[in-house]
Amino acid sequence: MFSRETYINRRQVLKKAIGSGLIILPGNEEVGMNYRDNIYHFRQDSSFLYYTGIDLPSLFLVIDIDSDLEILFGDNLTIEQTVWVGPQDSLNVFAEKSGITAVQPLSFVEGILKNALQQKHAIHFLPPYRAAITLKLSSLLDIHPNEIAKKASIELSKAIIAQRSYKTNEELIEIEKAIDITAAMHLKAIQTARPGMTEYEIAGQVEGTAISKGGHLAFPTILTINGQYLHNHAGSNVLQNGQMVLCDCGAETNMHYAGDMTRTFPVSNTFTSQQKEIYNIVLKAEEAAIATLKPGTFFKDSHLTACKEILTGLKSLGLVKGDLDEAVAAGAHTLFFQCGLGHMMGMDVHDMENIGEQYVGYTDTLKKSTEFGLKSLRLAKELEEGFVLTVEPGIYFIPELIDQWKAEKKYSEFIKYDKVQAYKNFGGIRIEEDFLITKDSYKLLGKPLAKTAEDIEALRAF
Repeated sequence: MFSRETYINRRQVLKKAIGSGLIILPGNEEVGMNYRDNIYHFRQDSSFLYYTGIDLPSLFLVIDIDSDLEILFGDNLTIEQTVWVGPQDSLNVFAEKSGITAVQPLSFVEGILKNALQQKHAIHFLPPYRAAITLKLSSLLDIHPNEIAKKASIELSKAIIAQRSYKTNEELIEIEKAIDITAAMHLKAIQTARPGMTEYEIAGQVEGTAISKGGHLAFPTILTINGQYLHNHAGSNVLQNGQMVLCDCGAETNMHYAGDMTRTFPVSNTFTSQQKEIYNIVLKAEEAAIATLKPGTFFKDSHLTACKEILTGLKSLGLVKGDLDEAVAAGAHTLFFQCGLGHMMGMDVHDMENIGEQYVGYTDTLKKSTEFGLKSLRLAKELEEGFVLTVEPGIYFIPELIDQWKAEKKYSEFIKYDKVQAYKNFGGIRIEEDFLITKDSYKLLGKPLAKTAEDIEALRAF
């Protein structure tokens, strides 16, 4: 946990932003994998963690703004529970560390909320992303489960996003810890992978690195020889010379701050000439996008900068033709780059997107596109000092997409499909790093990890 004052101040800021009524923040529950007592790894709700720092299941925070009262609801372990999991400090101890003065049994929360409903107090809650929390809120607030998300407080969503978007120095320390662990995970993959190994053999060592360094996974590891598919998790594919491995992985610290990086490397100890050409185009696109990062830049413009750089490189190889500004405006680049350039990062690897991507990455006046490619851009709005975000351009040759668009003659004024055919079995390349937006520019977070083709090959020497 951070200092007691950190959590007190965070709640004070939130109360001031909302003004009146009740704020309710349910913590997450333990979830059984295949029966009740065989549980998944517990992950606390990030907003509950942000305002309390308490990483235990089955808790509920109520903030009564008008009465200036904060109550932590939960139950201490019974002796039978202690037999199984060992002793644990009482909730009063955790509440004291968080600066919360009132602790009540979990069953008491129903009475508090029923009374608030009877008195017609405003009750603010976030849109839930787990079924158990949806059902709990439905029961406590007498709202049909299908209506819970619709009744979530936009005011609270915006207030929490406005607060969590700006990372403090103590948060940045945790984020850099996570990124450094993430870099170690990538080094393990790059230096371990050999022809004849399976994807899951390497992924297991990558994930073990996160756990061995006191962290956990920020998201399921993407490790694949089929990098043309954007989120393809590790499987039983056997690595063979001439292929590439795309590894997109991230650790989170024991305080649940995330890292997120991607590297692509050859199964052989060197890239082929064709692979290196495409790799260097992706690298140039990343560097061009990074150069735009500063307060006042719209991240959508950073994305479009990367898109044009990708087409510039592909035009030099004869895959693309015509005016590149027109090609980007039309969306022709999405044959090769189908997703967004990056996203906010913090306690969630895609930070706060469970609260509402339209509030995290967009504004009341800047709306999300519905077009293929741009609709996957999670962050578009103007950058501000204190934002932490990823930059992750890529080039993906997806055979099914190429075949469909070729048959439709889609963007044929820009794309030379006869030349693209030679790349149908190429795969995909992505490079990703994490950045802080500073007062005038940006800062690369974490220890630098090899990313040029030559430096990757040096690590692959065997």
